[in-house]
Amino acid sequence: MADTNTGIDNSGSMNSGYGNSGNMNSGNWNSGNRNSGNMNSGNMNSGYGNSGNMNSGNMNSGDINSGYMNSGNRNSGNWNSGAFNRDCPKMRLFEKELDMTVEEFYNDNDLYIDLPLNVWVDKSDMTKEEKKANNSWKTTGGFLRTLDYKDAHRKWWADDPDDHDRFLNLPGFDWAIFTEITGIEKDSEAQPKTIEIDGKTYEVSDDLTKALKDLKEKL
Repeated sequence: MADTNTGIDNSGSMNSGYGNSGNMNSGNWNSGNRNSGNMNSGNMNSGYGNSGNMNSGNMNSGDINSGYMNSGNRNSGNWNSGAFNRDCPKMRLFEKELDMTVEEFYNDNDLYIDLPLNVWVDKSDMTKEEKKANNSWKTTGGFLRTLDYKDAHRKWWADDPDDHDRFLNLPGFDWAIFTEITGIEKDSEAQPKTIEIDGKTYEVSDDLTKALKDLKEKL
């Protein structure tokens, strides 16, 4: 029934929008069915960016919400994770409830971090295992190492010290919780931990294990 589409780049049926893979969508870039909004992956949404079903608001991951940014069900308010709520809940930060709503908090605070998911590693710093797994290093002179979640946070913290206060000044900031979630330790606030082996300097946070492997191979 693909010929019943009136839009462009639709792979479903009876779509009038663009880039839909579901059926009977009138919006754009929907992968669900019967959506009239845009970028929905659920069904019967009239809002935008919903992954749930039957939402008329935007960016909901729950079902039957008419508000915004809800992960629960049947909410007409915003930022709710429960059900049948009309308001906006208080913000919880570092396992404490603040005297402000989630909406009020995000109006004054930005928690976005542009995490470095990959780092370039020169061939001279690659381990034997990495060279075996990435044959292209011979022509490129190195490879892109993928950082895990905590290593990415630690590198961002070390590379962007001017951005620390944005988090350290959050209400009720808790180092123990921050460290457990991000892997960033309090000592790393001043200076990233490093170790020098055989004339090379390694960051302890993500390169210590590889440095010790290199040393063992040379010995």
